Amino acid sequence: MTTTFSEKQVSNSQRSVLIEVQNLSKHFEGLKAVDDVNFKIKAGELIGIIGPNGAGKTTLFNLLTGFLKPTKGKLILDEKKNIAGLSPHKIAKLGITRTFQLVRPFKLLNALENTTVPHIPKSKLTRSSTLKNKATWSLITVDLAEKKNYPAFILPHGDLKRLDFARAMAVQPRMLLLDEPFAGLSVEEAFRVERVIREANEKGMTIVIVEHKLKILMRLVERVIVLHQGKLIGEGTPKEIANNDEVITAYLGTEAKDYE
Repeated sequence: MTTTFSEKQVSNSQRSVLIEVQNLSKHFEGLKAVDDVNFKIKAGELIGIIGPNGAGKTTLFNLLTGFLKPTKGKLILDEKKNIAGLSPHKIAKLGITRTFQLVRPFKLLNALENTTVPHIPKSKLTRSSTLKNKATWSLITVDLAEKKNYPAFILPHGDLKRLDFARAMAVQPRMLLLDEPFAGLSVEEAFRVERVIREANEKGMTIVIVEHKLKILMRLVERVIVLHQGKLIGEGTPKEIANNDEVITAYLGTEAKDYE
């Protein structure tokens, strides 16, 4: 049964597997950016992916969303369909969308127009008023509706981050991947983005986050996946990861105690 954005979360034992990553690898000549990685993402989970620079986090995101084709391995959707190697457009149509670390809105369009754009490819026969209503709903969700008529080029960085979130949420995806959503934000801006993520997840959206601001991430997510040199070296709750000797050595160091 398909899990929709509006469904409430259920306990972890009752959740179905949304995506299973099987022996996923991506090699660039002699570099193994992602090296035989295996894990599962259950519907409605809120997961963090961490690791040092060059660990393979962005490459993994690109594989999950079709921006890169794997050297080998599978991405099994709903325990049925292998979607590895499909185009970003086809993967988005299956309900998997993402944001990017560098936000690139249409600068001359306002926030509402930017958020309307994702609806257009699959809504050619839909009334413009309906498209605007859906886009407005997305902006309300990220607490940006009061700036719907502001052109993107005048919005501050924190608002642009939430606009990018609204654009990705506009098609009501089953799974949303967020690439460094807290990068460059003030404490107040980060708090607003954190609240938006929590509320979306509480409504049933599966969310996967790559983030270097670990204090925010560790209090936000329920499970953490750790990459190092392309390999998965740890997986578990934030507390379990904070006490994982291999993760401490490779990444967390003396700060590990701060995330227990």
